[in-house]
Order: sequence, then C-alpha cells, then structure tokens
Amino acid sequence: MLEVVASFFSSFPHWLGTFLMAMTPVGELRLALPVAILFYKMPVWSALFWSITGNMIPVTIILLFVERFHRWVEKKSGFLSSSWLKYLEQAQQKFDSKKYEKYGLVALALFVGVPLPMTGAWTGAVIAFLLALPFKKAWVAIFAGVILSAVITLLVSLGANGIFN
Repeated sequence: MLEVVASFFSSFPHWLGTFLMAMTPVGELRLALPVAILFYKMPVWSALFWSITGNMIPVTIILLFVERFHRWVEKKSGFLSSSWLKYLEQAQQKFDSKKYEKYGLVALALFVGVPLPMTGAWTGAVIAFLLALPFKKAWVAIFAGVILSAVITLLVSLGANGIFN
C-alpha cells in the first residue's frame, strides 16, 4: 500500500509529495511520515516538518471557515437545516464549557494524537466545530495531538525500518 502511494507521488519532489500526502483526510501524517522515511529516505527532521505542516494546513482552514460553510449550507437546505441546527444546538448545550477547559482540550489532543483509523487532525477539527470550541484553543489542542501522532508514527516507522532493512 505504501509503495503504491509512494509511486503515485514520486513525480513530485519528495518534500512536496510528503506535504501533499499529509494534507489528505484519510492518510494525514500517518501516511506521509512512513512514506517519507521508508521510501523517500528523507532526513527525519525534514519528514517531520513537511508532514506536520501539511497536516495542519487543512485543519487551520477547517477551523477558520467551517462556521461560514455551515451557515451557507443552512441557508440552502431549508427543512433539513432546521433539524440539523436543533441537533447541533442540543449537542452543544450538553457540552459543559467549564469541563472542556480542564479535560476536553486534553481529550481532543489525545484523540488526534492516537494514530488509529477515524482519528486525526481532520476529525479533530470537525469535533472542535461541533463542540463550538474557540479557534485558538482548538488549534493548539489539535497541534499538540498532531505532534503526539508524529512522534508515535515516527517511532513505528523507524522500528519498521530497523526490522525490515
């Protein structure tokens, strides 16, 4: 699987391929970092930099513009939007803002940081929107999670490289 992805992005300079892979919602840096280290043979610092940067750009865009997109969809969808808005409002009311300051941001960072399917920075950004977390706090928590995910993925990649080479 990694070989197929690496060959697809091989027409790009390695730094750009790593950066673009990290921007994808499914792969994120869990894909980009192993490809950069195992197939592109990039230096660790470079692989980390381009993976983390590529992973955080879509998150920043999502956090900045999801509210505007949500309002646009709300205007266009009529009946469905009122049902969705009621559901979203109920979910946000259940969410205690005092507790999130103590536990929620750490939980968001851990959710993003554990490199498993359906976790990651993209999903974390959507969760931050659903819970109406402030941009700066959500961004910092997601960035911390991306760093944690990068460290875990890096250790696994280096371990796999040691075992299979």
